[in-house]
Amino acid sequence: MVTPVSNPPNPWDSTHAEWLGEPPAARLEVFEERAKSIIAENDSPDVGFRYSINPYRGCFHACAYCYARSSHEYLGFGAGTDFDRKIVVKTNAPELLRAELTRRSWKGDVIAFSGNTDCYQPLEAIYELTRRCLETCLEFRNPVGLITKGALIRRDVDVLAKLAREASAIVHMSICFADDEMSRAIEPNTSPPSQRFETIRILSDAGIKTGVGVAPVIPGLNDDQVAEVLARARAAGASEAFRQPVRLSGATLPVFRERLEAAYPARASKIWNAILEMRGGKMNETDFGARMRGLGPRWAAIEALYLAECRRLGFNRHEEEPRGSTFRRPGGQGSLFG
Repeated sequence: MVTPVSNPPNPWDSTHAEWLGEPPAARLEVFEERAKSIIAENDSPDVGFRYSINPYRGCFHACAYCYARSSHEYLGFGAGTDFDRKIVVKTNAPELLRAELTRRSWKGDVIAFSGNTDCYQPLEAIYELTRRCLETCLEFRNPVGLITKGALIRRDVDVLAKLAREASAIVHMSICFADDEMSRAIEPNTSPPSQRFETIRILSDAGIKTGVGVAPVIPGLNDDQVAEVLARARAAGASEAFRQPVRLSGATLPVFRERLEAAYPARASKIWNAILEMRGGKMNETDFGARMRGLGPRWAAIEALYLAECRRLGFNRHEEEPRGSTFRRPGGQGSLFG
């Protein structure tokens, strides 16, 4: 059960406000819940991880294209402004994680933060659920992978650097625009791309493996920025990269349509036609195994450019030797159950 917080905390009043920027003109409503579980298992061939953690439901970043919007409807909320402003906080996430890592069945697989909404959205400055979960992973030496748009991750460089040394940690910054102004129009409450590139540099300098997610690629809107995003990320220290075409599933489509047509009315029709071409005449592909792939000559050109730039810049070389399992249970139990 989700319970509304009568006086929600203001993340912009925290000591980390300098990484959040100015408060957006949007009313935030916070709901707290005691979740029943925290590690989600994924079996989709479209997703590159098996286990993930989502400390929050909904996302104040308000990205118009976010595929997770429809999941908010399961809570009785809307997928539009409700998703952006009615945030559910799983207050017991760190305790649940500790309990699950202690189970004999857990073998130390990589845990992804987050599979659905951003684990470094502004409320994390107050609740610190992601940080506390990372500290638990460090205690168990459980490898992690993170993807975020939030420069707030800089706060946790100390924990992530220790995880990188003692287990494994990789952080992908999601950057689909090279231009701060365009980012503000489509993903209004995120850290601007310029801050995200700088965040890659800070994490890389701390010895943390970094990557860039050029996602989503929206043909006709940001496909001409792919090369610049890759080059700036590489210059900042990123060594890994991935890309994904935009997914406009369910209620995400009308939200994205409204935002796009308000921000770029003169370009909107060309962008819609490019998306239709990329999806074989549809606005979205729902079949497993095909959701993350585009079709047609325009997408083929985007793919060719992306791959050529990755080769030129030296992304995804996977030069390091694979490591054995680092997972352990505190107190010497790793030798019994690991």
